[in-house]
Amino acid sequence: MRRIALTVLLAGVLALTGGEVATASTHGTGNGQFPQVISLPNGLQPEGISAGRGTSFYVGSLVDGAIYRGDVRTGAGSVLIPGQPGRIAAGTEVDKRNRLFVAGASSGAGRVYDAKSGAELASYQFATPGTSFVNDVVVTRDAAYFTDSFNPVLYVVPLGHGGRLGKARTLPFSGELQYQAGFNANGIEASPDGRTLLVIQSNTGKLFAVSAKTGATKEVDLHGATLTNGDGLLRRGNTLYVVRNQNNEIAVVQLDRSYGSGTLTGTIMNANFDLPTTVAGFGPFLYAVNARFTTPPTPDTTYTVVRVSAR
Repeated sequence: MRRIALTVLLAGVLALTGGEVATASTHGTGNGQFPQVISLPNGLQPEGISAGRGTSFYVGSLVDGAIYRGDVRTGAGSVLIPGQPGRIAAGTEVDKRNRLFVAGASSGAGRVYDAKSGAELASYQFATPGTSFVNDVVVTRDAAYFTDSFNPVLYVVPLGHGGRLGKARTLPFSGELQYQAGFNANGIEASPDGRTLLVIQSNTGKLFAVSAKTGATKEVDLHGATLTNGDGLLRRGNTLYVVRNQNNEIAVVQLDRSYGSGTLTGTIMNANFDLPTTVAGFGPFLYAVNARFTTPPTPDTTYTVVRVSAR
């Protein structure tokens, strides 16, 4: 089952450019205790963020798949998993067994790591590189589900007895979710029992409830509201946080118990937002990672995680 303090989210990236990821520890700005802004390594090009055990968080790199582990209490951190040429890390999720699941974007891959040691536990090639965009991932008690922004399917990694990782399969969408030009299914979340998934379609701004068993989709009635540029998702109870990257905001949606409808109750904005993509939750706070897609990336480009109050 997905823990409340986990990420959402993932990725409205249209192009990926290189840059060398720094490996030195970094520190947040503030008084040294739960800083409001946490610095990431220069050149990291982050996209996905996930909450881990305790006060740890994980951020992946679009450059080479490196994984940075930080601490929201101190702002300090270091690269846990060094990058490799050809690898990409978009959306991420830490499960209750302390495994880090990573969506591989245009590489068409997905990977699973030990979140403590960084050891690679499994690798999946869901699609031929360049033909898909494996964008985000959510883990339930039964499986891990990866979205593909270019193809109307979910990639499913079943979890067996004791969480054993199974052989991946493809689950096609059916029903009301219709793919169009651009980025489609992006961020993904799950109901507490794992039977219903929530998927945001970035290009149309529509939210869908998806059967985890059949792939059947039904649009969630937002009463006229649209969530265009929707990226990472985070569900807490019946409240869904939707990161709208190019809008520089996090939309707050109150869902009904059946996920048939939802009401946009507000937005969260912050002067430190610079095209945030995904969000993780710790206690009464949300931590959004700034992807800065409108800033030309270089090895010296700075990136941050921003803390805001949840509503």
